[in-house]
Amino acid sequence: MSKPELYVSLAVGPDCDGESYALRSTLEYFGARVTMHWLGRPNDLVDVLSGEDREDKMDYLILNFHGDEGRFCMNELGEDIYEPGEPRGEFFNAEDVLRFSKLKGVKVIAAGCTLGEESLAKAFLKSGCHSYIGPDDYIDGNSNLMFIIRFMYEIINNKKSQQEAFEIAKSIDQETSLYKIYSA
Repeated sequence: MSKPELYVSLAVGPDCDGESYALRSTLEYFGARVTMHWLGRPNDLVDVLSGEDREDKMDYLILNFHGDEGRFCMNELGEDIYEPGEPRGEFFNAEDVLRFSKLKGVKVIAAGCTLGEESLAKAFLKSGCHSYIGPDDYIDGNSNLMFIIRFMYEIINNKKSQQEAFEIAKSIDQETSLYKIYSA
């Protein structure tokens, strides 16, 4: 096997399977090595964000989730199912990010409605990430997928910088223009 063009960790939230399969296939076709993290409970996300279950070699961490009001949508579990210290409820928010994340130098893309809101982005940056990209409003699912595909295409195939790739992907249409980029 030749050396991958890019190393991507793809963390998949509840009910995001279809888009994630399409994204994985496309990125692998472009030459990226994609590691999948299928998340079923809040502690699965905690493990990825804390580095407990994350690859050492990674160019991008893509968090493919549904979002609502700047929060990641999670499966709500029965009270007897939660583990001690596990975040509870149907959302994972900025405070949870600050509490659990260790993202030194990681480039994060949060693909989901409102996951590019400034308060959430600031929490990720305080957790040490290099940059954070996400839409700051409710985005059409097809446009969300197209943004990420075009962004990665420009980085992998055209050797664009992150900022150049971001500007190109953002300019596809009115929906993709909802994406914002934040840097440390």
